[in-house]
Amino acid sequence: MTTLETPKTKTHPRVGVIGLGIMGSALANHLVTHGYQTYGYDPDERSSKEAHIIGVKTQLNATAVAQCSDLILLSLPNEEALNSTITQILNDPKVTALKPIIADLSTLSIDCKVHNHDRLAKAGIEFFDCPISGTGAQAKTGDIAIYASGSNDSYHSLVSVFNCFARSVFYIGEFGQGTKMKIAANLLVAIHNVATAEALSLAVASGLDADMFCEVIASGAGSSRIFELRSPLMAKGTYVPPTMKLAIWDKDMKIIKEFADDIGVSTPLFSATSPIYESAMAEGFGEQDTAAVFAVLQNMA
Repeated sequence: MTTLETPKTKTHPRVGVIGLGIMGSALANHLVTHGYQTYGYDPDERSSKEAHIIGVKTQLNATAVAQCSDLILLSLPNEEALNSTITQILNDPKVTALKPIIADLSTLSIDCKVHNHDRLAKAGIEFFDCPISGTGAQAKTGDIAIYASGSNDSYHSLVSVFNCFARSVFYIGEFGQGTKMKIAANLLVAIHNVATAEALSLAVASGLDADMFCEVIASGAGSSRIFELRSPLMAKGTYVPPTMKLAIWDKDMKIIKEFADDIGVSTPLFSATSPIYESAMAEGFGEQDTAAVFAVLQNMA
């Protein structure tokens, strides 16, 4: 097992970031700023070039990043990407000999994460489930929370790295507990986002000024973190660049539904939001911010 930073040595581990999209690039930027040797890879050439400009030592593939890293952070869009990345790592003898610690920050199904945890465990590689609560915009300012789960013995060695880009780091428990927490949090996000759009739609239709509404509600009991983040975007009708793409959020919605169905929990409010997100996708907002649900409600009026 790789040993990461200790208070005695103050030596920074080498950190790899696989997935340099909205979230991954923000995390990599914080790591570079804090003096970490940061390696990165993304299949999108533009994302890699932008990361290189901010000081990330970009590599040609995921295994090249893994060969350079003591700790690997994964910020991936879907299960196929996670499965493929872990396969590449396990097929590289240099990486399996190094045994870097791997932390997956993505929001994916528990079954997928457990499957890859078991694959890595057979090679003696520690894998942590550490989904992020927050948007790409929040990640840029360090305003995110991490729900870490995995080996308690090794968890503490990750905290100093996570503190570079998170305002809060929580240890939730054994592997997979972090994703359970994230799914419950995302259920609230789904509801709060649509509730924000609905309230703003009502306010505008009644003749209230949209910007004033956002300012006033943000200071009162009806506010939420999602209201503060998304209502200004809705008021402006500006959904690019996205803090969370609807196409990616669509994946998260499916994860919530599947998890709730699996454990037999009724989710009437969450279920009521699904058709609105589906309409946003159908209307072509997939690459835009989830705040675009406001446009859907406006079209319904």
